[in-house]
Amino acid sequence: MKIFIDTANLDEIKRAAALGVIDGVTTNPSLVAKEGVEYKSRVLDICNVVDGSISAECISLELDQLCAEARRVAAWHPNVTVKIPMSEVGLQAMAILSAEGIAINCTLIFSVNQALLAAKAGATYVSPFVGRINDGGADGMLLIKECAKIFSTYPEIKTEILSASIRNPRDVTEAALAGSHIATLPPAVLFQMINHPLTDLGITAFLKDSQSYSPV
Repeated sequence: MKIFIDTANLDEIKRAAALGVIDGVTTNPSLVAKEGVEYKSRVLDICNVVDGSISAECISLELDQLCAEARRVAAWHPNVTVKIPMSEVGLQAMAILSAEGIAINCTLIFSVNQALLAAKAGATYVSPFVGRINDGGADGMLLIKECAKIFSTYPEIKTEILSASIRNPRDVTEAALAGSHIATLPPAVLFQMINHPLTDLGITAFLKDSQSYSPV
């Protein structure tokens, strides 16, 4: 499973990229607004750090404006993937833009039918919001499992499942077990995955025992 990081903070992205495990980055206007920077410049900064898919949101509501915005955003860098929310207009735009070779991340997916329609419209990725689904009392991982089963049943579907709204390390494990192609993680979750109390105890013991002999 590929791992993306969900942030617009450049220091966090650089720290994560240094681990050698990051395959892409997802952003949105809210994340960029927190940084107090211009959207395009921050996306380009991220492209210079991570050589992978960099999702940048498009927010226009009318078809012509949405397509025009997506084309402008996609032209920023070859690695930019345009994020388009699931909607009737969004599906129309995805059909047009995917035919032009523009990579698309269909965001705000909350049902299998939405994911299937986005895949049929040519989305490169579909992003089910696992945590938000759980917040509503449903099972976010069941949605991932059902999407994975349907997508694998029909080989003509090339769309990848990008599990979003990940809240904790266990969500990452569950997404991988459910067949998600990608999970996009908040930085805190990524770094929580590194640690385990037994690992810390083992390192402490090794350091103590190593004092009995000369350094290598």
